[in-house]
Order: sequence, then C-alpha cells, then structure tokens
Amino acid sequence: MEKKWWHRSVVYQIYPRSFKDTSGNGVGDLRGIIEKLDYLKELGIDVIWLSPVYKSPMDDNGYDISDYQDIAPEFGTMADMDELIEEANARGIRLVMDLVVNHTSDEHPWFLEAKKSKDNPYRDYYIWRDPAEDGGVPNDLGSTFSGPAWEYDETTGQYYFHLFSKRQPDLNWENPKVREEVHQMMNFWLEKGIGGFRMDVIDLIGKEVDRKITGNGPQLHPFLQEMNHKSFGNYDVLTVGETWGATPEIAKLYSDPKRHELSMVFQFEHASIDWDPQEGKWRPTTFDFIKFKEIMSKWQTSLNGEGWNSLFWNNHDLPRIVSRWGNDKEYRVETAKMFASILHLMQGTPYIYQGEEIGMTNVHFESLDQYNDIETLQFYRDNLKKGYTHEQMMDAIWKNGRDNARTPMQWDGSEHAGFTTGQPWLQVNPNYESINVSNALDNKDSIFYHYKKLIDLRKNSEYSDTIIYGEYKLLLPDDEQIFAYIREDENYKLLLVANFSEEEVTRAIEGEVNQVILSNYDTTDYKLSSLKLRPYETVIFELKK
Repeated sequence: MEKKWWHRSVVYQIYPRSFKDTSGNGVGDLRGIIEKLDYLKELGIDVIWLSPVYKSPMDDNGYDISDYQDIAPEFGTMADMDELIEEANARGIRLVMDLVVNHTSDEHPWFLEAKKSKDNPYRDYYIWRDPAEDGGVPNDLGSTFSGPAWEYDETTGQYYFHLFSKRQPDLNWENPKVREEVHQMMNFWLEKGIGGFRMDVIDLIGKEVDRKITGNGPQLHPFLQEMNHKSFGNYDVLTVGETWGATPEIAKLYSDPKRHELSMVFQFEHASIDWDPQEGKWRPTTFDFIKFKEIMSKWQTSLNGEGWNSLFWNNHDLPRIVSRWGNDKEYRVETAKMFASILHLMQGTPYIYQGEEIGMTNVHFESLDQYNDIETLQFYRDNLKKGYTHEQMMDAIWKNGRDNARTPMQWDGSEHAGFTTGQPWLQVNPNYESINVSNALDNKDSIFYHYKKLIDLRKNSEYSDTIIYGEYKLLLPDDEQIFAYIREDENYKLLLVANFSEEEVTRAIEGEVNQVILSNYDTTDYKLSSLKLRPYETVIFELKK
C-alpha cells in the first residue's frame, strides 16, 4: 500500500457550537477554536474535523446549509475562518471541513428559486414529484427524522423529497449542473488551504427515489469518482465519507486507492450493535461483547492492504462511549483509558471527539425542555402518539440521544465550565466541576495524558509502523471478558489485552514479554502465563518475536 500522511495522523472532531464561546452569546465560535489550538497541539493531534460552520438557519445545527461559501454569524466571519486555517497550519494541524451535499437548507437560494415555478432554472436542482393518484405522497419512503420523506409545496402542486427534516430538501445529483456547482464550491475551500473534507451521509447521493433506493445507489461511485477528478483528487488531502450502510466490501469500493474515490469511510456496524433491528437506537438492546470483537476484527482484517479504516467511538451523533459501554461511575478513568487503548492500537486513522480525551460522560437531563436536538424532540412527539410512556422515551434519550455528545466542552470548574460567560445554548453537564480540562492537565495520570501517550506511540515511536501497517490477529474470540489482539510486522510483535469487565480476571496467554509499553494501571509486573487483570485493566506489551 502506498503510504499517505493521513495513515499516521490522529483526527480531533470539533462540534463548534459546543467547543468554546468567546463572544458571550452562549454559542461556540471560530475564535474559541483558535484560542484552544495550543491545547490540541499539546494533545498531539494533527487534523481537526470541523463540523459545519457555514451559513445556516440551524434547523439541524448547521447540517442545513443556506450558503456554502459564507460563515454563520454566530460562529464568526470568513476572516475568522481564514485565520483559523492559517493558525492551525502554522501548528502542523490540518483543517478538514464537514460538507453536506446530499441536501441543503430550504433557505438556500437554489431552493428559494426552485420553489417559484416548475420551469424555474433551479427547479431540477432538487427532487420533485407529482402527488399519487389519491393526492397523497408519491411513495412510502420515510424520513430519517420520522414521518414521510415528501413535503407538499402549495405553490407548484408537487412534492419535494427530503430524507431528513422537511427543511433539508435533497439535491438532485442526477443533474450535472448540481454536480458542477458542488465541485466548484469544494475547490473554493481547497484553494483556501484546508486539509480535506468529511462528507456527510455521502452514501445517499446516488439515490433513485422512484425505485425506492436511497443508500448505495447505482450512480454513487461514478459520482464520487467524478468529484475526486474535478476537486479534491488534485490536492493532497484527507477525505472521509459517512456511510451508514457500508460493509467491508462496500468500504473497499470507496477507499481502494486505485479507484480514486475517498481516503476512507466511517462505517457504523460496531456503533449500532446494541440497537434494535426495527426500532433502532430508540429501543436499545443488550451489548453483545463477542459480536463486538468479531465486528471490530472483521474490519481490521478485511480492509488490510485494500482500503483504510476510520477508528472511532464517538461523534456528534453518538452517545459518549464511557457511559455507553463502560462504567462512568466507579471506573470512569479506567474505562476511558481502556477504550482509548483498544482503538488507538488498531490499523486505521483514529478520531477523537471533543471531550473524549478527558472522559466526558452522557448527560441525564430530567426535563425534555432541557434538550435541543431536532431528532430527539421529533422522536418524543412521534412515539407519544404510538403509546410509549414518558419514562420509556426518556430512558432511550438518556442512553442514545444526540445531545449526550453536544453538551458544552468542560474547560474548568468555573460557571458553565468555562465554555461561555453567557447562557449556553445547551446546558452544561452538571459533573463539569470534577470532569474538566483544567483538572486533567494538572493530573499526570489523567485520561488526557493517556491519550497523549497513545498518540505519541502511533506517530513518533519505534512501534509506529507496526501499529499503522502491521497485521492484526484477534486472540480469545469467545472470551466473554477479555479483548486481546496482536499487531505484528517484521520488526515488532505487540499484544493488547483489555479486561472489558468490572471483575478481576486471570488468563493464560501465549508469549514472552520484552517490555510493558503502556498500562492504564500503575504497574509493570505482569506474567502472561497467569495474567491477572483488575476491572477494565488494559495493557500493551512488546513480545519477543
């Protein structure tokens, strides 16, 4: 495999609304990110994935774009954006822009024009259909945010298609003018010196609504190859696609370098392992540890040499991993370090979501009024009509609601966690007085410094190539408490062993230890023949080859 700079990189996702507010309006901004660049440099990351900061009415917190080449006033100005790119690059940090091209806002000038008449030049920028014979929706395709994916437009007597909110009409990618507009806009940002794009729900752009195909449509890959050819393929940048429906075989189509599409994709097979097959995340099921190890390992071995993995636990749409599958009460620090170690020793590019590096947890707001997320509120309204109880729905929100990831970044123990001097757009998690960056930086045994060691191990140590390109082998696949795997190349053989439970365990593992590289407990005395591990204890060994 040809070596790329992003194979060795570690990405940090910033959700700007919740990162750092410098204006006092309660919303994070670009100047707040500039202010914290030295903190990110200290952590060791070299790429920022920036969630959308484009002009937007914020119906879906910026994932509804009304102008791709302007900045939302609450985040700052284009001059702030230019300064952020420059200041990040000066610290060796590249900025990856989050880009939403499956849909726009209903306030985008293209859509405002498209609505005017059936013969408007912009009409075919979106997907319109006549009503069914009974006057109803054209077909039974549903919106991800519940309800039908069609919205009736009184002015022209047709329905437009929206896979998300009715205020997020889908673009018609079969129209070459749409594709040309998108390519030109991407080149606008690339010329500014950004480090690439994270492509939101990119697997939906090949949809064929009349055949009820939404994900992985037949034109998806030709569209991406054209996009590569006419925009980012001409720059040395990182591109990652959000692809909820990807299998390893599909992922290879995107990330095989010979196909000239994307650098890598986000797949969500592991992230949806405890979701109900029909009801999804709103009806959480039991976490299957054996299946989890199988999924993680399948992606490691399947893409080896033929594609590239994105490694992540958290993002702006997912609950905090330390609360979801760990123990955020008695063993929060140990759990957070365990998850970090398991992920960062795998092959792929690791992604850290803001606050993950200090072990931020899910939030447990008592009142629905304290939640902001459009998806969460729509779920509550819809399921109230279906007979769900308030208690059932709040339990689902506490476990899997998107606002778990969106509470403001906890910088210190002052009011509103040092995030803002005003009233935050979303309430801060009440545990901020103990869980915050200031405390983490003052404690050399904190989660932050564990992440820093892992990043340094991947990027700057003698084991770097083994971690980045070495073979992966799962050990003890049927063990219900231990996650253990080998990473090996011609130079080194590394072993990771994690006790994924609250009990002390003892196991015998083959091999002879050269040295302990990193542990999340303060010990270096381990015997593989009778390896004793405390709750969530995780150790990385160098073995004799």
